Amino acid sequence: MTAVNTEFAWAALGGDPALTERVSTVVRDGALKARLPVRELARACVATCALAAAELGARRAERADVPGVRVDDGAVATAFVSERHLLVDGRAPVAFAPLSRFWRTADGWVRTHANYPHHRERLLSALRLPEDPASVAAALAERSSREVEDAVYGAGGLAVALRTPGEWARHEQGVEIAARPLVERQRPGGGRARRPTPLSGSPLLPAAGLRVLDLTRVIAGPVATRTLALLGADVLRIDSPQLPELVDQHTDTGFGKRSAKVDLGTDGRTFEELLAAADVVVTGYRPGALDRFGLSPEALAERRPGLVVAQLSAWGAYGPWAERRGFDSLVQVATGVAAIEGSGQEPGALPAQALDHGTGYLLAAAVLRSLTEQLTDGGTRFVRLALARTAGWLLHGRAAGEAGNAAHDGAGAAAYDEAGAAAYDGPDAWLAERDSELGRLRYALPPVSFAGGPVDWARPPRPWGTDRARWA
Repeated sequence: MTAVNTEFAWAALGGDPALTERVSTVVRDGALKARLPVRELARACVATCALAAAELGARRAERADVPGVRVDDGAVATAFVSERHLLVDGRAPVAFAPLSRFWRTADGWVRTHANYPHHRERLLSALRLPEDPASVAAALAERSSREVEDAVYGAGGLAVALRTPGEWARHEQGVEIAARPLVERQRPGGGRARRPTPLSGSPLLPAAGLRVLDLTRVIAGPVATRTLALLGADVLRIDSPQLPELVDQHTDTGFGKRSAKVDLGTDGRTFEELLAAADVVVTGYRPGALDRFGLSPEALAERRPGLVVAQLSAWGAYGPWAERRGFDSLVQVATGVAAIEGSGQEPGALPAQALDHGTGYLLAAAVLRSLTEQLTDGGTRFVRLALARTAGWLLHGRAAGEAGNAAHDGAGAAAYDEAGAAAYDGPDAWLAERDSELGRLRYALPPVSFAGGPVDWARPPRPWGTDRARWA
């Protein structure tokens, strides 16, 4: 049984096992309550990211000891639902569109995703229905879940049939995912050892002076690059003018970054100029979707040896679903998470989009560890993560998570109390406010914390696509 803990995640990144002793935890009962060990997963992902940041900072500052890392369940639980805590001039965002939900079918359940206009249009086109939830409900009630899944995906939309963990384990894509490590790491060669300017001063910003090209969307990828921005990187998010991001989503994940529009099909020169000075490229599109622009990891590394290329996808870059679009909510449904979290009468969901947020922090950690390795060995680095693989970690660690929860609530409670355990009384202690060009923002503070590190982003989010496509 795979344990959902920092040690496992840190080992997946190739980290020194002894460094996990630098991590301390403030346990808060009631945070991220679920049947699955969601709190343990969230804690492990954030701790791993913080440890990777502390390690890189120590190496760049030429310090012998890695600073201590402190993980607070309250900060983690608040950050894992950051999109729900965001307020813009007192207005709360709308999390899901009316057609993004569970629907009962003739033989079970299916979940659709239609937050983006083009996905909504493809869903309705596949079903040949008007934009009316009642009509959609009536039509889906007469069709099988797998039939709906195939029809909608065939039209370029998003719909996933509810599966149990056992059904997913037997599914060809589930088999492919289970055979892969939590974090896939490659070193194809090329590039010299990096010698970034030594760090000094406070707060310690491990990624200061590094340039990150952010080609991600939605939550997981932007969470990773938002974290790299927190740690001092110059993060420039690039979007196509034809694919505007949802405004509130972009606001939540845009802290510390700049945002520019570049049409990769017609303005490749601008991208090449950016790539020539980049240290890291993070992509969050379907595997192969960017290849036609010369943006496969291999093509990028050929033009910029020594690059760190970090890839994120929903289903992985292999198997029959490799080219399918996907989101956290849909991965929960396919892998059996929604079946476990349901009531028995209908499916459920995790208390946070934990696959998105957790994978985002792991992706940032993988980038940071790659940068640390490059200080000694140089070379190009490829790292790859998938939401479905993170879901597998959560599911396989279920027994360990239940045992850990029992220890918290039973005979082992005194030991946790002595270490600083407390109840989770809500998010207020981990929320902040600041002014921005977008309005007065209330937002979740970053959960990544280590001795001497930053406590907030240097700048608020910028309006989508309003910066020039150049490095600061």
